[in-house]
Amino acid sequence: MAEAARYEAAMAAPDFWNDPAQAQRVGKALTQVKGPVEAFDAAEARVRDWVELAELAAAEGDEDTGQELLQEGRQLAAELRSMELGLILQGPYDHENAILTLHAGAGGTEAQDWVEMLLRMYLRWAERHGFKTTVLDQLPGEEAGLKSVSVLVSGPDAFGFLRAERGVHRLIRISPFDASGRRHTSFASVEVLPDLQNPETVEIRPEDLRVDTFRSSGAGGQHVNKTESAVRITHLPTGIVVSCQSERSQHSNRETAMRMLRARLAELKEREWEEHMARIRGQTMAIGWGSQIRTYVFQPTAAVRDHRTKLEIGNVQAVMDGEIDPFIEAYLQQEARESVAGGADAGGSR
Repeated sequence: MAEAARYEAAMAAPDFWNDPAQAQRVGKALTQVKGPVEAFDAAEARVRDWVELAELAAAEGDEDTGQELLQEGRQLAAELRSMELGLILQGPYDHENAILTLHAGAGGTEAQDWVEMLLRMYLRWAERHGFKTTVLDQLPGEEAGLKSVSVLVSGPDAFGFLRAERGVHRLIRISPFDASGRRHTSFASVEVLPDLQNPETVEIRPEDLRVDTFRSSGAGGQHVNKTESAVRITHLPTGIVVSCQSERSQHSNRETAMRMLRARLAELKEREWEEHMARIRGQTMAIGWGSQIRTYVFQPTAAVRDHRTKLEIGNVQAVMDGEIDPFIEAYLQQEARESVAGGADAGGSR
């Protein structure tokens, strides 16, 4: 716990609160360091108590207590799985909030409706986990659905969990927009970025930005239509464009848009590094941008299949209601196994 001691010493300094933003970052880092250890100690004590009670109930033949312990044991197992995933999430941004962006692909109105369905799925998932969600920007479809939408998901490890959803999601169903009742295939892309609130994370020069303001197009009553509170920022060197219209204040929208821009630039930097390493290794790496990761089939047989982990779930409605944890867990566990295997291979090759 040397790292925790270092953070605690920093917090004890007389001038610690002179910089509120830095103080908040240190406090968050301390929680991230101490949290897993404290959670493990608490879980270990609960498991120890559970074992003792189970042995006592078995010795006395107490079936009622045994049934209660069985239910508690299932809950403990679920909590331990959650802790395991927390230990897996050790990426540089895994503990950050997430910016989730959905884009409609080929399929017209059907694809735009698919984006709205996916948005509902992720909002329900976030609600189950106690995450706060804020719609930052959206572009409605002509007839139904959404062409695109960006949502800020705030909560512990939000990015670490949701990054498992990055890629193209495919829908196969009988379209309600087709009078002939034919089966359609639609696509939507899911982009997940960390919400980088620390301005020092990515350097952005003011002269590299073009800032435009416009009237908000989303919900919000008459106010959003009368003032140019929405903000669009273009990063001239890369051509990256971000926009935000979630707040009434132009200043607040600009701050949020800048965080979105930092996240996209960090993603670009990470992607360039992966491509650089691929060239060094002399092989093609599947980075995954634009790759199809999951298929949702509504007819003729209902099933959701993840093409990376091969996990398949038959209850499509439950998945669309936000029960996507099995897919996220399977992906993160597979990623961890591949990371360990890759480290072992690298060690053996030296």
